Amino acid sequence: MKTILIVDDEKNYPKILGEVIKEEGFTPITASSALESLEIIKSKHIDLVLTDVMMPGMDGIELLAQIKELSPDMPVIVMTAHGSVERAVEAMQKGAYTYILKPFDNETLVAHINKAISIHDIVKENSILREAVSTHYNFCNIIGKSQPMQELYSIIRKVSPTGANILIEGESGTGKELAAKSIHYNSPRKNNALISVNCSAFAESLLESELFGHEKGAFTGAAFMKKGRFELADQGSLFLDEVGELPMNIQVKLLRVLQERNIERVGGTVSVKVDFRLIAATNRNLEEEVKKGRFREDLYYRLNVVKAVMPALRDRKGDIPLLINHFIQKYAHERQSINISKSSDISQSPVPLEGVSPEAARMLFDYTWPGNVRELENLIERAVILSTGSQITPADLPPQIRKGISSQLNLEGIPENAGLNETLAAVEKRMLQKAMAQAGNIQTKAAEILGIGKSGLNQKLKKYGL
Repeated sequence: MKTILIVDDEKNYPKILGEVIKEEGFTPITASSALESLEIIKSKHIDLVLTDVMMPGMDGIELLAQIKELSPDMPVIVMTAHGSVERAVEAMQKGAYTYILKPFDNETLVAHINKAISIHDIVKENSILREAVSTHYNFCNIIGKSQPMQELYSIIRKVSPTGANILIEGESGTGKELAAKSIHYNSPRKNNALISVNCSAFAESLLESELFGHEKGAFTGAAFMKKGRFELADQGSLFLDEVGELPMNIQVKLLRVLQERNIERVGGTVSVKVDFRLIAATNRNLEEEVKKGRFREDLYYRLNVVKAVMPALRDRKGDIPLLINHFIQKYAHERQSINISKSSDISQSPVPLEGVSPEAARMLFDYTWPGNVRELENLIERAVILSTGSQITPADLPPQIRKGISSQLNLEGIPENAGLNETLAAVEKRMLQKAMAQAGNIQTKAAEILGIGKSGLNQKLKKYGL
């Protein structure tokens, strides 16, 4: 129930207003002076203040200023029988929600109160949501203690408070968007919008309109003016995901926007000034794309003021246990709700999931993770839902994890009387074959599976004619 503080030096007026307010479902508190009301505000939770202007000592306008110092978002309605334009302007300038003249009808007062409280609730909710989003995307939510992740944290911490363009490179599923959100929500622009666009998700003709907007009648179907992502990101940040997929003509226009900070909507002739911080991401090596003529060199250098590289999961396997625990906690509620719905006894608690069995942990650690962190998250979500015991076991893992890692090496065909060197060579060859099959014939991945360098792997492949 909302609490409303009524401040008026007239003896009976606060009581009458209190009864009106009480009938509307509010809790009224009265004060006969500004000083008394300030003490109440300091000691009790108040949702709205309704104050008279003409009072002995501190008047209502001075009280308004004091309230705004104590609680800037507190809605205050000022009322007086001595109305003037000057006083109304002064009250509004000092932060009053509105200014009403006595005498007023009760319905008008109640309407003002309801509207003021509704707006205050929305402002408060938005503030809570912004804080929650900022907390969710703080640096701690990028999970990892490995050296590659420490280097990434260092770059993000340094670049976030600046306005510099940043290019995030990394394979699909490594968490590039999470890094972009962390940069935005730890920057001075965090209270403004982060606008995202996947450059590979639109046809070329549609992408131009998405980015720059269009004027009414610019093309068939353009029934109204539409702002593009650059305009929507004004005062905030623009995240261009998969920027390496941009067509050449869009690259030219993007370069111009970065240079001039102005855009022209499709079909328009007027330049619109935009103020945004650009964060770009790609799973391509843009430097190589420049050499091949598929990406503009001047645009590359504009984007690559600061580069952050999201390491592949196979390059930071020491973080896998941390990520597994994080995802188990994230999806634990799904397991609980499913188990309860299946149980005939609702009071029976589901078995708490304590972690991963040693066998399953070995399989997860040895897997090459072509889909990176996203693949791991999806796998753990699946395992959390399907597992019934206190641990995730190999039976809860998908076939590609069990098949690729847990199968034993086939040693059939090696003669029983083979010498040590011949046996070791046969084992080594079959391990090479198995690793290359698991890695999809990608030598870098096969070398990681075997725990050797790529040059060493190459020599062994040549040795056995593989």
